[in-house]
Amino acid sequence: MLTKAFAFICFSLLLVFPPVAAQAQQNTPPQIEDFSESSLVIASAKYLGATAESMGEIIDRIFSRYGAPSAIIRGEELSVSVVIGARYGRGNLLFPDGRDYPIYWRGPSAGVDMGASGSKTFTLVYNIDKPEDLYRRFAGVDGSLVALGGVGFNYLQGGNTVLAPMRVGVGYQIGVSLGYLKFSEKSGWLPF
Repeated sequence: MLTKAFAFICFSLLLVFPPVAAQAQQNTPPQIEDFSESSLVIASAKYLGATAESMGEIIDRIFSRYGAPSAIIRGEELSVSVVIGARYGRGNLLFPDGRDYPIYWRGPSAGVDMGASGSKTFTLVYNIDKPEDLYRRFAGVDGSLVALGGVGFNYLQGGNTVLAPMRVGVGYQIGVSLGYLKFSEKSGWLPF
């Protein structure tokens, strides 16, 4: 019974996720004026389709800990897990000076979690100067409860670089997992 439900969720997300990704490519989000807290609250709320109030609380928490980011990533991702999971994403890395680069990420996870979700992501990136600074693995703990939408965020760290991804998704995923994300300039299927 549980396996059939999980298979149905995965299949449903595969049907829903590609049109969302195609729509995101057609509707390119506007350039962000600056990386101030208020500008990022508005930009993230518009991009993720969340309320400015909920994004304000999350971004205020991140800014109070790390300050203004060096860059941001806007994108979408797909996550599937049954104890062991995988996450795949793609988006654009934006710098305050207007530089814009395509970026891809993927990674495995293991923990007490199950489900599948498709998400739009808005990530604040700290302590980088160029895209190559991101082309490596970033470890973190992810506590997920995504059921019919909602905003979630966590921190990932690799050396001095910190990522604060915020996600709004569809699907059903619950649990806690440990894993990493590997960022690169090219897409790939192996999550390792």
